[in-house]
Amino acid sequence: MKLDLKGIHEYQQNREPYLLIDYVDEVVPGKIANGFKDLKDDWFFKVHWPSDPNMPGMLQVEALVQMAALTILTMPNNKGKIVYLTSANKLSFKRKIVPGNRLYLKTQLHSWKRGIGKCSGQGMVSGKLACFAEFTLILPEKIKDYAVKS
Repeated sequence: MKLDLKGIHEYQQNREPYLLIDYVDEVVPGKIANGFKDLKDDWFFKVHWPSDPNMPGMLQVEALVQMAALTILTMPNNKGKIVYLTSANKLSFKRKIVPGNRLYLKTQLHSWKRGIGKCSGQGMVSGKLACFAEFTLILPEKIKDYAVKS
């Protein structure tokens, strides 16, 4: 499955200026999501840092999270639901991401149980690793199905 901006909007709720993905080349529900963000004159470049503009590390992680969320949101009955990041580790930032770069995002859902997904993702610029993270995503609506009833 491929998703343009309209398709991305159908599956997840982030919107501009906080939507950090432009196009999805490939989604295999429950497995992988890959695509990109073209960095232009984005809002964060004006403030981080005006004399040396670059994409903040936490926004790099957010771009990976948004892409990985599509592995969950394209699964049956999850379209348009909310996915939350609950933890991130093994963060690695290898190079600056600057205006004019295309940040290619490659993500994987390693496990999905009871509304909790273990994921990883890497961001590449010009074929070189720019960032990496492992993280946990949750789908609260699914988790409540497994809550202990009192």
